[in-house]
Amino acid sequence: MVEKMELLHITGPKSDIDRVMDVYLSNYDIHFENAAASLGSLSNVRPFVETNLYKDAYRKAGVLWEQMGETPQADGERMKPDEAERLTETVWTLLEEVRVQREELRTERLDLEELMQQIAPFRELDYEFRRLLDFRFIAFRFGRISRDYYQRLERYIHETDHALFYECHSDEDYVWGVYFVPEMYKSEVDAVCMSFHFERIYVPDSFEGTPDFAYRKAEQKLSENRKADAGLAERMRETLEHHRKELAAAYLSLESYCANFDIRKLAVCTKPRDQGAGGDMEHYILYGWMSERDAVRFLKEVEDDPKIHVLLEDASESINATPPTKLRNPKIFAPFQMFVEMYGLPAYNEMDPTIFIALTYTFMFGAMFGDVGQGLCLVAGGFALYALKKISLAAIIALAGVWSTFFGFMYGSIFGFEELLPAVWMRPMDNIMTTLLIAIGFGMGLILFAMILNIVNAIRAKDLGRVLFSQSGISGIICYGGAVACIALFATGHTLPAAGVLGVLIGLPLVAILLKEPLSNLVEKKAHIFPEGSKVMFFVEALVELFDVVLSYATNSISFVRVGAFALSHAGMMGVVLTLAGYESGSPNWLIVVLGNILVTGLEGLVVGIQVLRLEYYEMFSRFYQGTGKPFVTFFKKKETGGK
Repeated sequence: MVEKMELLHITGPKSDIDRVMDVYLSNYDIHFENAAASLGSLSNVRPFVETNLYKDAYRKAGVLWEQMGETPQADGERMKPDEAERLTETVWTLLEEVRVQREELRTERLDLEELMQQIAPFRELDYEFRRLLDFRFIAFRFGRISRDYYQRLERYIHETDHALFYECHSDEDYVWGVYFVPEMYKSEVDAVCMSFHFERIYVPDSFEGTPDFAYRKAEQKLSENRKADAGLAERMRETLEHHRKELAAAYLSLESYCANFDIRKLAVCTKPRDQGAGGDMEHYILYGWMSERDAVRFLKEVEDDPKIHVLLEDASESINATPPTKLRNPKIFAPFQMFVEMYGLPAYNEMDPTIFIALTYTFMFGAMFGDVGQGLCLVAGGFALYALKKISLAAIIALAGVWSTFFGFMYGSIFGFEELLPAVWMRPMDNIMTTLLIAIGFGMGLILFAMILNIVNAIRAKDLGRVLFSQSGISGIICYGGAVACIALFATGHTLPAAGVLGVLIGLPLVAILLKEPLSNLVEKKAHIFPEGSKVMFFVEALVELFDVVLSYATNSISFVRVGAFALSHAGMMGVVLTLAGYESGSPNWLIVVLGNILVTGLEGLVVGIQVLRLEYYEMFSRFYQGTGKPFVTFFKKKETGGK
């Protein structure tokens, strides 16, 4: 059901707004409206605009808690905002010093790792690198070459007198080393080596001693670096742990006050008439929606507080704001709100179809998927998943499984076996035509009921034309109901009513539907009966729409044949599974039976679920439900200890 709403006008001294929100409003579900838009262009009010002084501290507190990897929990009284800001800045400064040191260590660590990576392949070169730099007439090149070209390089080195290659390291793909060449032949040898795809590696000249000595020294420094970094990380952890309780209080306090500042965007302030010492005090004004139950409790809670004044306005009387929609249903039906929200929330004055879809959806699912064993599996699996994860769809599956179990007994089917249970009602495969006709008849009944719900919604919306002349109003019920009655009489072998009676039952309502717009304007006493423009075009368009109405009556009714068709399909699929398992031979393959049941339950259960939802949306919701509601968005998260 749609909860009844009350619009609250809340006012008090401007300086007291944080206390009001923290002490009172944060305990309730409240949907705030933009007060400036609601009040219009009044000269004595202005937007409540202030800079959020706690935003930066709140961000820092959040970063600190992310480093802890936990969610802060309320413990004791909430910290004052100035104190919370001061504590956060103190801890942040302490850790910032450590972070700077760790960043320096990280930079050093990256340099060491890069150095070790560069000189690692040349560790076998037993010569001090700095002495190579002193060569005046000999050039050298460090690098690597693929094994495919290394043999060519060896032949070239063997054939020439002015190049020497020293191999340092090798693996399956590459050979690392350094070649030496006199300065005068440097360009020639470099060109040849490049043609052999020699990849030059520029070894840094910052280390001392041999490459192996430099590598081991860098390795030692890297180990010391990591130990120092671990020590600093432990220091950060100890600092955070030492201030854990205070940081939790500071974070929650800053979170609350930041939220309060966000509410200021929706509030307005009154302008004092006199800015002097004896002038009027500035006041804030807040507009917000509460459920009637919460509003009553809120008024009782603040009645003795002289700094807060509250005025209630009934939702039906509000002209400045559209009431939001907040749904409240019994727990057993609440999961089906998901389907309603997928289509669109009901408007405030529109009925909530949650219970309707809960009953019809599960019933039709069971009729289309009737099996005792598979239904019980859906019940057990759905309830187990809902108990663990609180997933609404899991609860829907479980409730649908209840009706599947019920119809399983009606059809006499358990895991596809139809000899183990007697059919309480009938077996679909033995009564194919009856099954399909019952499905269509059931669908016609649901369509008529949907029309009744449309009349209820139209009365709530005070739309008299929709009540009387719409295709799902009184005219539609008379027309469609008359057609259904004629079909029933014909199917049972009874005589049809006279032509005059049919004209009154079917023809006259169709004329009313055709002239819905001018008749609606007439009963509502509007100045213009017919819409502006050509009357000929109006009648042409109306006739086309009437044809579509008649067609929708027929197609919507026939659509329900799928309820019976899927009941037959389920029996047929399980028959195929049992045949493949060799059930008729007397010694079935139970593995095929089990796998077949799992496949049918998963695949057909999914298809049936989608098809039933399609029937709900297209054949029923489209007749009575608009779903144009504004969602109720609560600003505060209710406190665990003080929630109402």
